[in-house]
Amino acid sequence: MHKPKPKHQKAKQIKQAEPAKFKRIDNRPSSAQRGYDARWRSARELFLADEPLCRNCMLQNIIKGADVVDHIIPHRGDHELFWDQTNWQPLCYSCHSIKTTTIDNKLSDYQVAQLKAGWGKK
Repeated sequence: MHKPKPKHQKAKQIKQAEPAKFKRIDNRPSSAQRGYDARWRSARELFLADEPLCRNCMLQNIIKGADVVDHIIPHRGDHELFWDQTNWQPLCYSCHSIKTTTIDNKLSDYQVAQLKAGWGKK
């Protein structure tokens, strides 16, 4: 038979799990530390107002709104390249994710330096 708990015994409190603290395994600085601050958000909004369609989708005859201002050549902390609007392009989230994972993240620092050296030259 089931024995009732005495009234004076406190109910066990279930310990709440503490929120996980997410740490980047690559030790990458935060977005604000990389320059994506209020000034960037303002410049981004103005840029997307002027160029509201995804450039990559348009090349495929697809009309889709842009969500992201992409740095064509990854700036990797180069503030001059970061703010150079000729290095910006409007992309939808999907196209930006694909470009970042298939191109940007595979470029070595040497390759980025080579791209920067030739940037804007004709």
